[in-house]
Amino acid sequence: MSDRSREPDRPRYRAVVLAGGEPPPPGSLDRVLAAVRDDDPAGRPLVVAADSGLDLGLALGLPIDLVVGDLDSASPAGQAAARRAGTAFEVHPVAKDATDLELALLAARDRGARHVTVIGGGGGRHDHLIANALVLGVADLDEVDVEALVGTARITVVRAEAALHGRPGSLCSLIPVGGVARGVRTEGLRYALDDDDLRPGSTRGISNELLGTVARVTLAHGVLLAVQPDALSPTPAEEA
Repeated sequence: MSDRSREPDRPRYRAVVLAGGEPPPPGSLDRVLAAVRDDDPAGRPLVVAADSGLDLGLALGLPIDLVVGDLDSASPAGQAAARRAGTAFEVHPVAKDATDLELALLAARDRGARHVTVIGGGGGRHDHLIANALVLGVADLDEVDVEALVGTARITVVRAEAALHGRPGSLCSLIPVGGVARGVRTEGLRYALDDDDLRPGSTRGISNELLGTVARVTLAHGVLLAVQPDALSPTPAEEA
């Protein structure tokens, strides 16, 4: 069932998907929020809320274009506010074959997004936390660049190549999903990989470190999740 009271009227290259839970630390969302709050609706990213992501978006003061899910966790007050604002709803049954986050990611893809930033998704049930991380790398999104900001972590999906930004000495783990990641090469990480294969379940790619502010990862086949667990943590100067 879909309430198309305000369906996005044109494809947009970028999208933000709100996954609910606690937002990343203050200051870490400045780049994303500045783009979303742009005054030109045609120029800003599409904003899709996955169920309770609606309440996260409202708390952040974001203009939400579409709510996707079974609405079992979005607050009644949040739903009422979104409907008053003319937000579109794509409602699914509770008994469904995909999580709200997966449905929201596919909805963004179907509306033209080729770069998606997921915000939240780290709170609540452990099974949801694992599933939310794994769904970022599913084959249905193989033409979409995906990153997720979860708590203090940034997760970057690496399909062929990706640049990772962070502080020198900060941690980075490379985790294969959906099969063996073959021909993995790294530049700018302390423990270099040179045409190596990483197998699901192996800890070979865990706890690497950035040597500088940028590292690069390439692979010949497969999908990696590059997890930087402290990428969004405030620096000592910011905490002072």
